[in-house]
Amino acid sequence: MSVSEKSEVIVRIARPDDSAVCGPICYAAFCAINAAHNFPCDFPSEEHCTKLLSRIFENSGIYSVVAEIDGRVVGSNALDERSIICGVGPITVDPTIQNRGVGRKLMQVAIERAQQRGAAGIRLVQAAFHNRSFSLYASLGFDVREPLSCMQGHALSQSIPGRTVRNATPADAQACNTLAYRLHGYARELELSTGIERGLARVVESNGHITGYTSHLGFLGHTVAESNLDLQALIAGAESLAGPGILVPSRNTELVRWCLNQGLRVVQPMTLMSMGLYSEPEGAWLPSVLF
Repeated sequence: MSVSEKSEVIVRIARPDDSAVCGPICYAAFCAINAAHNFPCDFPSEEHCTKLLSRIFENSGIYSVVAEIDGRVVGSNALDERSIICGVGPITVDPTIQNRGVGRKLMQVAIERAQQRGAAGIRLVQAAFHNRSFSLYASLGFDVREPLSCMQGHALSQSIPGRTVRNATPADAQACNTLAYRLHGYARELELSTGIERGLARVVESNGHITGYTSHLGFLGHTVAESNLDLQALIAGAESLAGPGILVPSRNTELVRWCLNQGLRVVQPMTLMSMGLYSEPEGAWLPSVLF
């Protein structure tokens, strides 16, 4: 169904069943821009995107919206509200609908929502090769904070001397959140608890104390650690790196070189951007694709 050039872009709250339309749009949008720059698609299939967006649209801690033109869904966006810092994404627009301001309107709605709720800041991660998205985010007020290297590879199945890695339990949550507060200035309790409930979260210990954790070692999880050694232990002990891979801060050259020496490869460059409160993280860390 075609849309009129003069029709208004309408943004509304997403419903779980919108994922059936938004999933294929998400897949097509990411595949189109990545292929245009000779990078692999971030997602393996339309079905994967549909399931992902279905979980996002159903999550009460995430504010999800869709854009419509003449009653046709042409894009979607999500704002993760599970922390005092909100994360934006994934934002996608139907590749056949260009230069209609859909992406800008989806972003403006997310920013207004975060500001209305008194969020301390907003963050996102964008593909560094995507000039259009970078220009949009910069024009809306987002600042570049960290260049990232998305890295992927085979499971290392190694251990780091002096470090013990194990599955996280609910009893570990307080220590993990305290660590996040100390190193980053805020905690991400709900994301961590979800990772623990799903059996994805892991902790690293040194001398019987938790020195790092990951909510999920991959594209959708974040990791906080006291040192590169603690972070290396989490990576080395992972069964796999979920999704397109892990997001390694490119300025942490020690960690980047270690990953490369372990056989991990750089899949694509990305950029962490923020609006509002941003404190330079201490220790060693990996952001999720949200932040």
